[in-house]
Amino acid sequence: MNRSFYTIMAAQFFSSLADNALLIAAIALLVQLEAPAWMTPLLKLFFVMSYVVLAAFVGAFADSRPKGNVMFITNTIKFVGCAVMLFGSHPLLSYAIVGLGAAAYSPAKYGILTELLPPEKLVAANGWIEGLTVGSIILGTVLGGVLISASVSASLLSFDLPVVNTGIDTPAESAILVIMLIYIIAAVINLQIPDTGARYVAQKTNPIELVHDFAICFRTLWNDRLGQISLAVTTLFWGAGATLQFIVLKWAQTALNMSLSQGAILQAISAVGVAGGAVWAAARIPLRQSLSVLPYGVGMGLVVCIMAVYHIDLIPPVVLLELGKMQLTLNLVPPYLLLILVGWLAGYFVVPMNALLQHRGHVLMSAGHSIAVQNFNENISVLSMLMLYALLIWLDVPITYVIIGFGLSVSVIMVLIIKRHKRNQAEYDSLHLIGESKH
Repeated sequence: MNRSFYTIMAAQFFSSLADNALLIAAIALLVQLEAPAWMTPLLKLFFVMSYVVLAAFVGAFADSRPKGNVMFITNTIKFVGCAVMLFGSHPLLSYAIVGLGAAAYSPAKYGILTELLPPEKLVAANGWIEGLTVGSIILGTVLGGVLISASVSASLLSFDLPVVNTGIDTPAESAILVIMLIYIIAAVINLQIPDTGARYVAQKTNPIELVHDFAICFRTLWNDRLGQISLAVTTLFWGAGATLQFIVLKWAQTALNMSLSQGAILQAISAVGVAGGAVWAAARIPLRQSLSVLPYGVGMGLVVCIMAVYHIDLIPPVVLLELGKMQLTLNLVPPYLLLILVGWLAGYFVVPMNALLQHRGHVLMSAGHSIAVQNFNENISVLSMLMLYALLIWLDVPITYVIIGFGLSVSVIMVLIIKRHKRNQAEYDSLHLIGESKH
């Protein structure tokens, strides 16, 4: 990996760090506004809406100019969304603006990998980018929880500028101000990303033509035997992952008696497992063996179901470790281990799938367009699952039933994907044999 690759990784880390810290701050802002509980998962829904609505256009935008330049522009849009949230806009609308920047950022972030690296390095590169992204999720979620905590927010709010009245009076607002500074750091790093020299044919600007081209790319990836399997898996993974974020927060509240700040840290525990699984896959799974990890997706769904039967009162709260005001008690060990295992299984099977999908997309079409198709499918899944989850919360369905239904659904869908892959492989082998017999 060259220096340019590490610069891209640094920019991605800080931008994603801010995104995830902002989610926790936005949830705190909704609580401050006394918004109904079903509105919380809608934050993520508003965030990913742009991935779906703008899918036909962001790929062309990413391929229209050097991708470092694209990443700087889109990171600036994220900063604007953060700023309007700070100055009084509704959290849902503000987070939608951040999502607009993220939707256009993603094709550049992943597309530049195929410009910089040969196919045999894509799994390792995805291990890096997923590992760092997950690291940013861990730290961002923890950072968001820390910034809204009583002690840290009190320290931040104690700073006053002479004469100037900033209007920042709550923990959520002080957290958002810090997050804006992180977006500025990401923007500065974006400016250091060199031009790879990759150039594509002049991009169309007519919206109808762009939608038509996107539809062709969409059909091309879904009709490709390898592309459809990897696309199905990543589509399921990102929808499930986004929903699991909110399930864990709700589970932490009901089964573990945790506050939002504590739940945010618990949520980060699963991300530790994802990072471990991603790194392990990057080290062990070459691109040609990427489909061998599919059964791990079935296992992930089944492990999630185990969460439903655990309650903190099942085990006595014996203190095992104490660091200042933080304690690790015996009754928290099982949920921590469960979430780490869920994360590890998810990271291990999604990294090879991402790499395979990027490779097929790069072979069949341009990098930006293939990532846009991937984002469209993944975020349709996110929207669908989050809307279903919000509906279940609105209907006051017990979180235990939600967890079991979620885990079983993931496992069943993965089994169907595995069967589809076997049929594809059998068809390919049959066609290959027919071709040999003709010769």
